[in-house]
Amino acid sequence: MDIFSSTLLGVVQGLTEFLPVSSSGHLVLFQNLLGFREPELLFDIGLHLGTLVAVCLFFRRDLRAMFTETVGYVASVLSREKDWGQIKEYPQAFMLLWVLVGTIPTGLIGLWFKTPLESLFGSVRVVGFMLMGTGLIVAATRKLPETYTRHLSVGLFAALAVGVAQGIAIIPGISRSGSTIVCGMFCKLERETAARFSFLLAIPATLGAMAVQLASEGVGQGALPALAVGFGVSAAVGLLALKILMGMVRKGRLYYFAPYCWALGLVIVFFSFRA
Repeated sequence: MDIFSSTLLGVVQGLTEFLPVSSSGHLVLFQNLLGFREPELLFDIGLHLGTLVAVCLFFRRDLRAMFTETVGYVASVLSREKDWGQIKEYPQAFMLLWVLVGTIPTGLIGLWFKTPLESLFGSVRVVGFMLMGTGLIVAATRKLPETYTRHLSVGLFAALAVGVAQGIAIIPGISRSGSTIVCGMFCKLERETAARFSFLLAIPATLGAMAVQLASEGVGQGALPALAVGFGVSAAVGLLALKILMGMVRKGRLYYFAPYCWALGLVIVFFSFRA
């Protein structure tokens, strides 16, 4: 992995991680175009860590409030001023609870299906078909009335459902942001709440995936410079893309990305059969 390639892939990751067009799918496609026939899984995780930094920066106030409220809530329970059932009085601590709950199905899917899902990262054809599926997912929001998405609190069912959607999005070509935000919206979450929960839920998932990958493969010395460049570029570009996406979510325009996913998916599938 040279510096030019890592920079290009960092830009691709930063743009596509938050826009609902599948960052993993685009990385598989561009890695094949650049001649990397074997999956560069560790490098992919380094790029995802860069966009994770972008998430933490964008939602820094939420993360700070979640930490502060949770500490205050636990302290009040330990001092017997409150009991565990009064967590609803601490909305940010309540959100953290649902993030932890949503992480459970994501983690189980990742552990149980790690090997077969990783094998898909070498298939450009799979990316094409899954991109078309992502197009269908985001297109479904066009007919979803705003009056349907009213809930500001996540809840058990929505947390588990979005966690499952995030686990399934390990498949390259399925957009993590698109599938989790849309899933949240179909669970009646208010649009911005669904997006906020989606990105907060990505934090433990990304950290867990990186930990598993480091434990299984380690880091080669030659990979470190390219990994650092890719990380920095994906973080900077990702922060910009996240701001753009949140604006589109507020306006209910996720379906704008459907034609792109369908067109790119069709082109990929067409050329994969001709290769």
